[in-house]
Amino acid sequence: MKSLYLLINLSCISVPLIASFHPKLSFYKEWRAAWPALILTAVAFLTWDHLFTNWGVWGFNDAYVLGLSFLGLPLEEMLFFICIPYACLFTYFAIKQHLQLTGEFRPLTLFLSLSLLALGVVFSGKLYTSTTFLLTSLLLLFHLHPSRSLYLAPFYLSYIVILLPFFLSNGILTGAWIPEEVVWYNDHENLGIRMGTIPLEDSVYALLLILCNVTLFERFSRVRKALDV
Repeated sequence: MKSLYLLINLSCISVPLIASFHPKLSFYKEWRAAWPALILTAVAFLTWDHLFTNWGVWGFNDAYVLGLSFLGLPLEEMLFFICIPYACLFTYFAIKQHLQLTGEFRPLTLFLSLSLLALGVVFSGKLYTSTTFLLTSLLLLFHLHPSRSLYLAPFYLSYIVILLPFFLSNGILTGAWIPEEVVWYNDHENLGIRMGTIPLEDSVYALLLILCNVTLFERFSRVRKALDV
């Protein structure tokens, strides 16, 4: 089914996109901050994606993509970095708006950062593992500053909430419930530990992807509000 990857992308963004216009959320009013965050993060991750695809760290099954590609990446893979982050950013915004969460999460953030830093160094010979763990460690360290830790509570909760759809969509992409993988991984470049069909690194990669979007969204939101005053 050559449209499978496209359908996964569309199914992930469809409900959040429609719900963005719900009067109790009105996420569409935040698009001036959301879309720059989404696009800038997508450019960074697609550059990474392009390199790792060329280096054989991962790749794509032609049986599940339409055949349109740019810079060596399927169109569906490029849409992935808009559709999935949009759904995640919408979830984060809804949680932040309605739950008003607070709490001191810097100790947890420091622990996660140092743990990932150590693992990234220990497994430096595995490109996917080391790159993902080290980049995530650095971004978490960046959030130890008090001003940036203010949105960690809704971020961590949104990450937990997102894990269920993550396991469903990413499970399909990595071969669960279908004859072959949509996205394949070179296990020489990762730990070889799978959560079902999903490489362990994907859960950290997802955290990094979501936090990048949230960080830029918060930054652009502050700039927008300052200009609107």
